[in-house]
Amino acid sequence: MIKFLANENFSGPSIEFLKLHGVDIKSIASDHPGISDEQVMEIASKDERTILTHDSDYGELIFKHGFKPKAGVVYFRIFEFEPADPAQLLLGIIKEDLDFTNRLTVISENSIRQRSY
Repeated sequence: MIKFLANENFSGPSIEFLKLHGVDIKSIASDHPGISDEQVMEIASKDERTILTHDSDYGELIFKHGFKPKAGVVYFRIFEFEPADPAQLLLGIIKEDLDFTNRLTVISENSIRQRSY
């Protein structure tokens, strides 16, 4: 089962929606507010959790600065949405059994792209 780590910018309603659907998810906003992206990556790596974020800086951290969380990063590149929409998108993707391991997954309104690292 995939375990997730919601970055601070991932909405509370999305986190609650995923929990209600049995998803194992922890929240930076609840557990470690104000920490750096690098610290988020360290926690995700230690706990083997896939990071959920709306922050494009994670791609730079992975491909330019060498951070490589094994469980992967999911970047939601969507701009107009209701607070629970990212969770609904993710739940559909989880059901498709998409592998996030060693990948940056970018989810936009019209596509899902993955880049291995």
